[in-house]
Amino acid sequence: MDIVNQVLLAGALVMFAGILLGAVSSRQGIPFLVVFLVVGMLAGEDGIGGIRFADYGTTFFVGNLALAVILLDGGLRTKFSTFRVALRPSLVLASAGVLLTAVPVGLFAAWALGVDWRLGLLLGSIVGSTDAAAVFALLRASGTRLNERVANTLEIESGVNDPMAIFLTTMMIQVLMAPDTFGVGQLLAQLAMQFGLGVVLGLALGRAMAWIMKRAQVGEGLSALLLCSGGVVAFALVNSVGGSGFIAVYLVGLVVGNRMRRTGENLLKAMDGMAWLAQSSMFLLMGLLVTPSEMPAILGAALLVSLFLMFVARPLSVWLCLWPFHFAPREVGFMGWMGLRGAVPIVLAMFPLLAGVPDAKLLFNVAFVVVLSSLLLQGASVPFAARRFGVGLPPRDEPRVRPTLSNDQLAVLEFPVGERSSLSGVELGSLIFPPGVRVVGVLRESELMAGAEAGPLQANDVVMIIAPDSEVDHLSEMFTRVETSVRRAAWGDFVLDGSAGLADVCSAYGCEAPADYASLSLDETMRQLQPRLVEGDEVRVAGLALVAREIADGRVVKAGLKLVR
Repeated sequence: MDIVNQVLLAGALVMFAGILLGAVSSRQGIPFLVVFLVVGMLAGEDGIGGIRFADYGTTFFVGNLALAVILLDGGLRTKFSTFRVALRPSLVLASAGVLLTAVPVGLFAAWALGVDWRLGLLLGSIVGSTDAAAVFALLRASGTRLNERVANTLEIESGVNDPMAIFLTTMMIQVLMAPDTFGVGQLLAQLAMQFGLGVVLGLALGRAMAWIMKRAQVGEGLSALLLCSGGVVAFALVNSVGGSGFIAVYLVGLVVGNRMRRTGENLLKAMDGMAWLAQSSMFLLMGLLVTPSEMPAILGAALLVSLFLMFVARPLSVWLCLWPFHFAPREVGFMGWMGLRGAVPIVLAMFPLLAGVPDAKLLFNVAFVVVLSSLLLQGASVPFAARRFGVGLPPRDEPRVRPTLSNDQLAVLEFPVGERSSLSGVELGSLIFPPGVRVVGVLRESELMAGAEAGPLQANDVVMIIAPDSEVDHLSEMFTRVETSVRRAAWGDFVLDGSAGLADVCSAYGCEAPADYASLSLDETMRQLQPRLVEGDEVRVAGLALVAREIADGRVVKAGLKLVR
């Protein structure tokens, strides 16, 4: 029993310290995941904890389980509508992009480390894919709101690029260990089967899981456990038949999240907690596996490989892959920089260790340095990079609570009114709410008042609203506390209805509408000039800068206007 208590005490203390330090470090711009890696290293055999841990099999198991939960949570929060603008470029990045990254990185690593070119290509394959855990976690934790096209391209890419990285890693291990049995055709067939079975079974199991979730009479806490266990079942089942469990579990979350329309807020919070537990456990174990005393010998070469990956290979592969899709240069630049590496490369680095590849520990240590430097440099720069490349949108305050009503179409929302909110001093009766929205009342100093008797809204008021699920984002925009200068820089000084005629707007602002667009509305003009329009996109015509401020059903409902000199 003493040994059990000691293990429990050590594990709990390490996790406790990681969470406390992570909460402090995140306010200083240091990614939460880095703290768990460092805490794991400090608790390891070269650190103050002195824990000797070299169980790669257990870490490999925990890593796969954690990635399944993280991908399930990421899919749960993704809308089907995002595939309209992000699916094709994401698939190209997840396949050709991984290859175009792995090859140059591998050849450069062979030179920098002074190893055989085959071993270098194996390392390139290991670090060639972006990591869903890092992308999902850091985009949410940073509070950065990216435009829909960029955010969803990054998220879908990171969710489905693992099979390509696994394929390349497996291929290079076979080239090194059994070159006589190596067959490209067989491996390509295996890759096609992984993608195909992952997609087909993932969608089918997702529909089955959504059906079960809607009819299961369990509490919200148990609903999260039910969803997690179902997702892991899908992950293991698809892997066991030769498909990609990573793709399948992501699609299960995607189907469940969209078929349930608006999952309960408590369910999402429980899933968020499980995803964080999975990530923290995974990164703690990976930190324990590392032996810091081995790092100085390879640190210089490993940093060179990491810098080459971040500044050359990833940007070049993104540019080549996205060139046919006509992304704006600033979007390509941001996605080239945001090639976050996380748990997946370290999990893949265990493949050579478990297969007995010579110099496998060298590859593991280099992969660890690549991941750590990526999280520190790229992960900490997410807000700055979004501003620098101009792909960020003004922040939007989410409702304080959002339980779903029984028909799964309406939500009860609470919006706090901040001291600098644009709605402070405004009467609710003067606001134009979307159809189907009803104001329940205003909570002021623990007193609930009807909207009419509340008078002008005051700081620290809480407005309680019942609204259709489709209007939640619109209401969040209305109640968001954003400085006027930030809002104007993003959306312009004026808000126009998308149905307004371009000729009428030009007449009002002293410009002449081009003949080809004179009879069109602002919505029609903007969609013609930018077919793949998303919120935040800017279109220039006749000396006017029109910004897509609100989009519904593919149409521009509201357009911001900037006057261009």
